[in-house]
Amino acid sequence: MKRLGWAFVRKARLSYDPGYYRLAEQCALCVQSEKNNDPDAILLAGHVLHSLHRFKEAESTGRQLVALRNEASDYGLLGDVVMDQGRVDEAVGFYQRMIDLRPDLQGYVRIAYVRWLEGDLDGAREVMRIALTAGSPRESEATAWAYTRSGIYELQAGNVEAALRCAEIALQFAQHYPAALLLRGRVLLAQGKVLESVKTLQEAATQASLPEYQWTLADALREAGQTLEGERVESHLLTSGANSDPRTFAVYLATRGYLVERALALAKAELNTRADVFTMDALAWALKANGRIAEAGEYAQKSLREGTRDARLFYHVGSIALANGDYAAAREWLQRADEIKQTLLPSERHDLQQQFIALREQEHKPAIGRSN
Repeated sequence: MKRLGWAFVRKARLSYDPGYYRLAEQCALCVQSEKNNDPDAILLAGHVLHSLHRFKEAESTGRQLVALRNEASDYGLLGDVVMDQGRVDEAVGFYQRMIDLRPDLQGYVRIAYVRWLEGDLDGAREVMRIALTAGSPRESEATAWAYTRSGIYELQAGNVEAALRCAEIALQFAQHYPAALLLRGRVLLAQGKVLESVKTLQEAATQASLPEYQWTLADALREAGQTLEGERVESHLLTSGANSDPRTFAVYLATRGYLVERALALAKAELNTRADVFTMDALAWALKANGRIAEAGEYAQKSLREGTRDARLFYHVGSIALANGDYAAAREWLQRADEIKQTLLPSERHDLQQQFIALREQEHKPAIGRSN
């Protein structure tokens, strides 16, 4: 039964269908009904709870698990759960324990993510190179995910060809893997190969009907001049996004200026379950869309607390600073977003340039009362 449960987890990770997590949860409950403290069943249940964003329950499960035994996978789960709740230092301790017990692909991928989150892109890329040497067809989904993460880091570093190779290798380990397809589509967009990107992103969105996938596809379609098709994709996104990924959906709504009050409600609700920098960013962006600029600035500053280098985050912080009249900060953060703009969507890159134009206009506007 435990093997069946893990098979459902792998299926969920490959298909991005949360229904498989619920099947895995039933497998764990079945085992626990016969043996209450079975650690493997507890680990399975913990991964399901984490994947369904039930973070507080998952943390309780993880702590129960590490009290029962001392295995690397247990600390990996607990690290993931507290990481998503914004407790990075605590997560690092659990990940270090994980690596100490078993230095393998799973541990190195997590350490690389921490380095990236803390702004050390080169360090993340270095650790990922170590991680990839441990990849294996026996762990096809985990290896595909590792190559995808590596590709994301390479894209941010400006190594678009390396990023594309990572996507292609990931797809060799897991055919039609949605995350790798999304990466390939984003790389093609960065290269200006819009029509090719549309084809890949259509396949990605078919495999995973999540807001990030649909938003990226819609943006690519608009960039390709296929406006009506892009509108159809966004129409579907508007009906499904809140259920599948409310945080990303809130950012999308705030970016488009659609249903901005709903975007704010979704972002606030997310903050009740996780308080990482990306949730702070989503709330800041939704507050700006609702005209609550001073509050947006407060949460924008919180989104910078880990030193994360992320173009969308920098673009949001710069835009909010501009709206707050802090032109020096606006220029700094907009410039930092521009340096890694290849990771932004086409519409975001366009708006970034509009922000620079607005900033220059404000900087050259004569001060009130200034004498000639």
